[in-house]
Amino acid sequence: MTKTKTVYFGAGWFNDKQNDAYKKTMKALEENPTIDLENSYVPLDHQYKGINVEEHPEYLRDREWETATYRGDLTGIKTSDIMIGVYLPDEEDVGLGMELGYALSQGKYIVLIIPDEDYGKPINLMSWGVCDIALKLSEVKDFDFNKSRFDFYDGAAY
Repeated sequence: MTKTKTVYFGAGWFNDKQNDAYKKTMKALEENPTIDLENSYVPLDHQYKGINVEEHPEYLRDREWETATYRGDLTGIKTSDIMIGVYLPDEEDVGLGMELGYALSQGKYIVLIIPDEDYGKPINLMSWGVCDIALKLSEVKDFDFNKSRFDFYDGAAY
């Protein structure tokens, strides 16, 4: 397998559970031989002017930073091969929902990554409908992203 696919990495990082899923998914992608993570778009690595909003939360109220970060993320989705969404069924993320919808409008292959302990729980109908495949987090490191395929999520939608 060859590292040929770039991803847009959509994931929350606002609490401990999101951070844990973020880190574990990133590690799995780093181990996946089909993902070119070096040339992928990870929003936290592409914040406008390199400003880290965890260290400078005042920029979350700065129109220039907000607009440039948002537009940069849209560019990241447009220029990536695959949209990865780290999805936590008990913590619906409106930002991830927007990214998923935009990725669909751009014709991207959309993969939801769900932590194993949450896999099978009901997910939002719109997220369920937009994804091409939902993977357990434990499946990510071995999944061949060069061979895109469709599969239904094993859980219900609400």
